[in-house]
Amino acid sequence: MRRTVAALVAAPLLLVTACGGSDEEPDAGAAGGGGGELEQVSVGVIPIVDVSPIYLGQQQGFFEDCGLDLTLETGQGGAAIVPAVVSGQSQFGFSNITSLLLAASEGLPLQVVANGVASTGEQGADFGAVVASPDSGITGPADLAGRTVAVNTLNNIGTTTVRESVRAAGGDPDSVDFVELPFPEMAAALQQGNVDAAWVVEPFVAVATDAGAQVVASNFVDTADDLTVAAYFTSEQYAQVNPEAVECFSDAMAQSLEYAQENPDAVREILGEYTQIDPAIAEAMTLPAWPAEINRDSVQTLSDLAVEDGLLDEAPDLDALLP
Repeated sequence: MRRTVAALVAAPLLLVTACGGSDEEPDAGAAGGGGGELEQVSVGVIPIVDVSPIYLGQQQGFFEDCGLDLTLETGQGGAAIVPAVVSGQSQFGFSNITSLLLAASEGLPLQVVANGVASTGEQGADFGAVVASPDSGITGPADLAGRTVAVNTLNNIGTTTVRESVRAAGGDPDSVDFVELPFPEMAAALQQGNVDAAWVVEPFVAVATDAGAQVVASNFVDTADDLTVAAYFTSEQYAQVNPEAVECFSDAMAQSLEYAQENPDAVREILGEYTQIDPAIAEAMTLPAWPAEINRDSVQTLSDLAVEDGLLDEAPDLDALLP
């Protein structure tokens, strides 16, 4: 799987190298440069609640204030966003931490520049959870042992954190049978009995519970205190050539995260501008936490678990990856 990721970006990397190296001067229009023109940058995002702070920050003018004009490009996930950033097609991107650890372990030149989203840290009240039907006999994480659990992507943050939730409850994580399904299909799979449980994130937690499912595990909460789930990143090459733009983006994201944390009503309102989430579901769902700082200890935990679960042969250098 990791070799496939590396192959996807091998050709674009050659183009990046050919177009310039770390000894280039910053672009004339870079943030903070002369002339007062805004530096146009593309950011790869996923149309989910997690990224609402960047939309709010764009709306509030935080990025323009320090010299950036954002174009937000929506993708289905890190499988498309990571290669786009490495190749220079996008200057920044959003991805979950485990995907970034996997990319870093392959030697891909990525650098985290801002926090993305975090667990609320509250059992039964987080934006990610494992849900099951009331008649499934599953009432807690230990009951997931020996059961079939749907995740959106195998061998990623969902499987790692669900396994840790089972392990922490005294169950056998190796006995969980994970099945890959898109989030929108999980509620129906539960109702039809095709899976015993499903790991979902908002708005699909609200959708599933509205259909009668119950939360049986808060896997992010069980994995680490205030788990950092995702982050914004850039390529090492872009960071070297455009340090002022990266600093601007990082500072504006910190403002955006703080604004989202303090204005939940604005979060629910802006969701209608870039997602198709029903307003009633948007009102009912649990919002994540948006701290400005990355919880480094929790990233270390995810790295250690990825090694333990066999996703990584060895842990990447977090000092090189994290700000």
